[in-house]
Amino acid sequence: MSQPFALSCRGGLNVNLNQLEIMRQPGLATKLLNFEVDPDGGYRRISGFNLFGGGSSARPNSSNPVLGMAVYADGLVVCSGTGIFFSQDGTSWIQINKASVSGSGDNLTTFNARSNDDRTGQGQCTFSIFEGTTDYGDLLICDGANKPFFFRMTGTGNLSTRTFFAGEITVDGTTAPSVGVMHENHFVVGGASTAKNTIFFSSSVDPDSFSGSGAGSIQLTDSVVGLASFRSDLVIFCTNSIFRLVNISDSTNIAVVPVTRNVGCLDGQSIQEIGGDLLFLSPDGIRTFAGTARIGDVELSSVSRQIQKVTTALADNINNFTISSGVLRSKSQYRLFYTNTSLASSEAKGIIGTLTPNGFEWSETKGIQANALASGLDKDGIEQAYHGDNSGYVYNHDTGSTFNPAGTATNMSAEYFTPDLDFGDIGTRKTIKYIKLSVTPEGTIQPQLNVKYDFEDNNTPQPPTYVLDHIPLPAVFGTAVFGTDTFGAPENPLVRQAVEGTGNTISLRISSDDQRSPYIINGFYIDYMPAGRK
Repeated sequence: MSQPFALSCRGGLNVNLNQLEIMRQPGLATKLLNFEVDPDGGYRRISGFNLFGGGSSARPNSSNPVLGMAVYADGLVVCSGTGIFFSQDGTSWIQINKASVSGSGDNLTTFNARSNDDRTGQGQCTFSIFEGTTDYGDLLICDGANKPFFFRMTGTGNLSTRTFFAGEITVDGTTAPSVGVMHENHFVVGGASTAKNTIFFSSSVDPDSFSGSGAGSIQLTDSVVGLASFRSDLVIFCTNSIFRLVNISDSTNIAVVPVTRNVGCLDGQSIQEIGGDLLFLSPDGIRTFAGTARIGDVELSSVSRQIQKVTTALADNINNFTISSGVLRSKSQYRLFYTNTSLASSEAKGIIGTLTPNGFEWSETKGIQANALASGLDKDGIEQAYHGDNSGYVYNHDTGSTFNPAGTATNMSAEYFTPDLDFGDIGTRKTIKYIKLSVTPEGTIQPQLNVKYDFEDNNTPQPPTYVLDHIPLPAVFGTAVFGTDTFGAPENPLVRQAVEGTGNTISLRISSDDQRSPYIINGFYIDYMPAGRK
């Protein structure tokens, strides 16, 4: 008599459990590449990326690598080469690092006519916003090689009717901080090569003044790699330690409080706020600030234990990679990318952490060379995400069905492996009659199913690859074509596939390598016949 076994996709990637341990958690994935954990359940093949500006896109600064980006003033600011650039649509870019801009602001024509004030040796950039009283606030930029730079735009009409302000900020005591953040109306910078252990803060409500009333500096015992304004504290991430700066506006009670002297941040570009906490890359994985502050440097502070092998390999080779990260708030996701300039874009890797009711669940990416990542709301209040690559191109991130480096659509390879399942009894041989796949297609799809018995034992016959080319796409009234589309198809169709073979264990593997639409794998129903024990 046949028996059923149901599997729901949940838990994300886990590469730390051994084969026997992971059998007892069948919803986990032993491989989850170019999939993401869907906040509503299941594993979704990720969207791709397309050139910002489409067929008329232009690179901000030719082939110079993108070094940083920020969503600002209904557009995007990008650092590349010796310049800082702004665009609303990606088809043309305005260089904004200009010299001798009027203190009262320039109109667009006057601003464009100014000579460029080139940035020498510009490195990876950090951005912060001083809200002030203007339409978009002041965008403040640090790059580790030049003075901090500010850019302000006022007016909400066409660019020709707006006013532009720009210039460098002099920080008394240093010249080139690598990181900066606004905290309680003070512009705080640090990480300069000439003052690695020191943070500097501006006067209140005056990010351009580091020598006036309320400004100052504090020397620490460790090199500063990142800063974050978190609740009422300024969090200072260092190489081997973390501190809090409290009471920044109270010269009598201002103080630096150690959080931990045993854990540091490997790269300030990994710091992001999500879910009411700060995530950052440490030597032992992705950590939360609140967890580290609460329970110190113990393992429980890490939220990436499921992918420890992945983060350890990254940490051990951190100096070989360019790190970028960002948050997609609509998906409750933290994304971190790491790439090596000697590798092709197709080899660039990343990790995606989706915040679920059970904590962060993880997956991996391959083929997204993101030197910088930015997200924010557009003028319509819709979240937009962007990334830039080592060849100077800027992309709409998380869009479309394909990877599109340099405007050339390429296949997206995606793989999801279940654990090796024994249905509760590894000693019993099973004959699989059929498998039903619960899948939600977002368009035309054609994934493949592979069935692997007995841990891929060469002595066990393995079935052929099954092409799932019979997945119905639900018809949408008003867009469907009569006689072509499938009317009445369920939103989460169960696709039945007869399967050959027998084994003590079975692993199911879904893959695709094409330019078709994303899809969500919700789970499986397996009908099998148990045989005798061995």
